[in-house]
Amino acid sequence: MSSLEHPAVAKVAAALAEAGQHAAAEGIRVLPAEVRTAAQAAEALGVPVGAIANSLIFRLGSDKKALLALTSGAHRADPATLERLAGGEIGKADADFVRTHTGQPIGGVAPTGHPSPLPTLVDTALREHAVVWAAAGHPKTVYPTTFAGLVALTGGTPGALGGAEEDGQP
Repeated sequence: MSSLEHPAVAKVAAALAEAGQHAAAEGIRVLPAEVRTAAQAAEALGVPVGAIANSLIFRLGSDKKALLALTSGAHRADPATLERLAGGEIGKADADFVRTHTGQPIGGVAPTGHPSPLPTLVDTALREHAVVWAAAGHPKTVYPTTFAGLVALTGGTPGALGGAEEDGQP
């Protein structure tokens, strides 16, 4: 099965099309190898690392809901800022939690195509790039979008989510 036929990628493409983002759905690309970091994705696409929208999943609050933070690959997310914008305490999510709440593996989590909508924060640093690349449900797939497209797609809350510069580690 090719990466485009993967069930999670098909769900992402359908969710993008349903949201009226047909160009994004048709623009899903399969990369030659898995890219699990922003630096790897940027290198594979030949774009600045800041144009990569990292999809980070956190545990939110005491009831352990999931929070999606779409951050620029140029820096790490600041946990205090995420907690302030999300209105609750956040915690680390393991691979099982991520897959349960998104239906997608770490390294391939898309902004959409999840079993149910997730509260989402969108990094305003992504505005600096005319085209932003986001994962499409599998670690080998990405699609082109924009900051405004991410906000519209997810109903996300824009905010400056960055902390320290990214060092290429997941």
